[in-house]
Amino acid sequence: MTATSRDLLDSLLRAGLAAADPAQIVPPCLPAPAATGRTLIVGAGKASAAMASAVESHWPANLPPPTGLVVTRYGHAVSLDSISCVEASHPVPDAAGCKAAQKMLDTARDLGPNDRLIGLFSGGGSALLTLPAGAVTLEDKQVLTAALLRSGATITEINCVRKHLSAIKGGRLAAAAYPAHVTNLLISDVPGDDPGMVASGPLVADATTCADARSVLNRYAIDPPERIRRHLQLESSETPKPNDPRLAGVETVFAARAQMSLEAMARSAREAGITPVILGDSIEGEARDVARVMAGIARQVARYGQPAAAPSVLLSGGETTVSLRGEGRGGRNTEFLLALAIALEGEPGVHALAVDSDGIDGSEDNAGARIAPDTLARARSAGVDAKGRLADNDGYGFFEALDDLLVTGPTLTNVNDLRAILILPGN
Repeated sequence: MTATSRDLLDSLLRAGLAAADPAQIVPPCLPAPAATGRTLIVGAGKASAAMASAVESHWPANLPPPTGLVVTRYGHAVSLDSISCVEASHPVPDAAGCKAAQKMLDTARDLGPNDRLIGLFSGGGSALLTLPAGAVTLEDKQVLTAALLRSGATITEINCVRKHLSAIKGGRLAAAAYPAHVTNLLISDVPGDDPGMVASGPLVADATTCADARSVLNRYAIDPPERIRRHLQLESSETPKPNDPRLAGVETVFAARAQMSLEAMARSAREAGITPVILGDSIEGEARDVARVMAGIARQVARYGQPAAAPSVLLSGGETTVSLRGEGRGGRNTEFLLALAIALEGEPGVHALAVDSDGIDGSEDNAGARIAPDTLARARSAGVDAKGRLADNDGYGFFEALDDLLVTGPTLTNVNDLRAILILPGN
């Protein structure tokens, strides 16, 4: 990848991340502070601590500061004054997340009709805000979460199951806070921006059922722990539904979503004289399958100028999945890029990056990676077998060997994956 192409792609990424920066996007979305009563802040997700910081920074000085608790991933905490911040494990939950969720639920139950609850939820909140319901244990949920992550199930399917095993998600936190005034402020990381799927919707009525959750487990041939199996058979395990009067007054506001970041990236591309083509903000599917499709589109641009002539950039968001077949390291973005490089076979003029906008691709230390027309040639020279690494789900190892990992550190936001495929002419 030339310095020019690398710099251009990096500038697009910076624009996309800036469009989802909690410090900029949260303040305009905050409700007017109540003149009477308490204001409780609760939240969960990779962006929740940064969102809470934005609340504190813009709270009127003449009013008592809000109190509350947010839980975020280890390494994503920020310094807060009146709001407590707890770090917990993601994507497999731990006891710290359970303890925080229980405290959050107990505090919400104390609210009255003159009080206000403001929820700050973002991607990652489902794992971080874990509070097993009924007889289900944390260990049960850890086992099941690991199985779901290996299965290739979509985030929508995973969250459907999570809701029905939780004492706080799927609208249960809002039910506990009734009759307080509730505002649900979201940074969306889910394809389609369903508010009930962001952090598994603690403040959102749930239209899915236990039968839907059982169907997901059957679809992926997952044999859950016995306590989970029994719990999903109980009528009492159902979540609050859309007609539940306790949730009727909840106000939901999207502070950021993938489309906003893609549009910011598109504006940045136009300023650089590059034609942007937004392919979609909710693209799902196996990472390697999505890569083959996008390789075909990139070739069409390079060879025929369709749907836009080079120089152009294909932009997309969403969340692909990886069905684990090997023992390698890597997340869905390195898997996507490795498969894309293989499918492109060194197509001249095509460069790309793909990242998880939270700065962590899967469970590794990179946000994603980059490819260029010479990626496969450099791999061969280094003795790195691209197809073998893909078969082993070792995208991280492949790009680490080429020094092409993209490392940002935690970005303190999360609008899911951002991908940019740059096609330059005359190469």
